[in-house]
Amino acid sequence: MYRLVIQAPDIETPNLKQLARLSGAGEIQAVNQQAFHLIGADIANQEAVADFCESVQHDWAFIPEDLRVGDIGLVVMDMDSTLITIECIDEIADMVGIKPQVAEITAAAMRGELDFKESLTRRVALLAGLDASALQRVYDERLKLMAGAEVMLKGFQAAGAKTLLISGGFTFFTHKLQSRLNLTRTIANELEIIDDKLTGRVIGEIVDAQRKKSELIRMREELGLRPEQVVAMGDGANDLPMLHEAGFGVACHAKPKVQAEAPYCINHVGLDGVLNYFLTP
Repeated sequence: MYRLVIQAPDIETPNLKQLARLSGAGEIQAVNQQAFHLIGADIANQEAVADFCESVQHDWAFIPEDLRVGDIGLVVMDMDSTLITIECIDEIADMVGIKPQVAEITAAAMRGELDFKESLTRRVALLAGLDASALQRVYDERLKLMAGAEVMLKGFQAAGAKTLLISGGFTFFTHKLQSRLNLTRTIANELEIIDDKLTGRVIGEIVDAQRKKSELIRMREELGLRPEQVVAMGDGANDLPMLHEAGFGVACHAKPKVQAEAPYCINHVGLDGVLNYFLTP
C-alpha cells in the first residue's frame, strides 16, 4: 500500500477529501500545515490524482506506506537552481557584463538542447581575465539557499543520512556549502585561476550527467544501500540520469523536460517537501 503525499502553501479541506476519494485512501493525516498523508492510497489511481493536483496546483507523490525518514541513507543534490536559487556561472558572468550571453547558453543546456560539457567549456571561456575576487562577491551578495533547504537537510541528517552535493558548477561554492551545511561529500568543477585571474578554463574532467550518475552509484555502494534508500534532487537535463538511478528522484522546480521524465516532482513547496515524503505525522 501507499500513502499519497499532498503538498502546497494552502490546501483546502475539500481538495483533500476529493483526493482521498480519487486515490481510494482511507485516512487523512496532517504532517504540517502544508503537507498531508493520505493513507491507503492506490497507485493505480495515479492519473486521476495527477490531473486533479495540476488543476489545484498541489504537489503529489505516492510513497510506499512502510517507508520512514530513517530508511533513507543517502541524499544527493544538484547545486545551482536546486540547493541554491541561482546559477553561479550566470552571476559570475554578470560581473563582467555578459550575463545574458552566458545565461542563454545555461538555459539551453539545462533544457537538454546542448551538450553539457561543450556548453560549460563555452561559458567558462567567456570569463577569461575576470578577477577571482568576483567568486566571493557572488557567494556573499547573491547566493541564497532554496526555500526549505536547511530544514530538509537537517531532517535527513538527524535521521542518519549521508549527503552528496554534486554539481556541474564550481568547487569554490560547493566547498563553502559543505562547511556551512555539514555535507558529507561535494564534487564539482574547479576553475583554473592564475595570478588571481580566471583563465577561462576548467581543471580536470568536467562533471556532467554521467559523472553525477556514477558518483551516486559509487557512494550508494560504499554505504551498502539499496536504491530505495537514496533520494536525489535536481532541476536540469543533466540531472536526469542520477534522478532515475535513485529510488526517489525528485525534479525540484525543474525545467519542463525534467518534470516530464523525473519519477517525482516538487513545484509548489520548498525542498522540505522532499523530507515530508518520509516524515511520520
